Amino acid sequence: MGLTVVGIGGSMRADSQSERALNVVLQGARLAGAQTLAITGADLVLPFYDPAVPARSEVAHRLVHALRRADGVVLVSPGYHGTVSGLVKNALDYVEDLRADSRPYLDGRAVGCVAMALGWQAAVTTLSALRSIVHALHGWPTPLGAALNSTEVSFDDHGVPSDPAVERTLRTIGQQVVQFAQEHSAGAQCEDTGHARTPRRG
Repeated sequence: MGLTVVGIGGSMRADSQSERALNVVLQGARLAGAQTLAITGADLVLPFYDPAVPARSEVAHRLVHALRRADGVVLVSPGYHGTVSGLVKNALDYVEDLRADSRPYLDGRAVGCVAMALGWQAAVTTLSALRSIVHALHGWPTPLGAALNSTEVSFDDHGVPSDPAVERTLRTIGQQVVQFAQEHSAGAQCEDTGHARTPRRG
């Protein structure tokens, strides 16, 4: 069975700049051999997360189910007032529903993080917030993340960044998520069979 990478991000506006950034990261994941699923726009419009209320909307069920099956995750958020948007943060709050799983929260999964904001300060602080959330959810932020300043880079109607270096960075993030997932899967298989892995030589 192939690996699946789930991307979460964007804004209320369909095909937003941050959603286009997410799609480029997922392109990188597909080039690395993974299947991808994007959860954006209307699919992120969820009731405010309340752990005291067990009932879940159909959209929330789909989100939690997708994350439960994910081998890797990509998070892309616009920077609102210097941090993660409420839309993305509320979606991430639903990861709490995975707390009792055999892989609780985002345990054992690499997570690529991208922030896009109108200015460097908000972009950088939003990226830092995303990475902190991933740590709290037991995930592994990829070595490479991206803070995008929307005054300096934009995405055209085909989703292509105005700066080729940004496209390379975003695709690399997707590739790193898949690479980690492949390594983690191989390690888990070795543990199941009781065989030691041969160290990689580079």
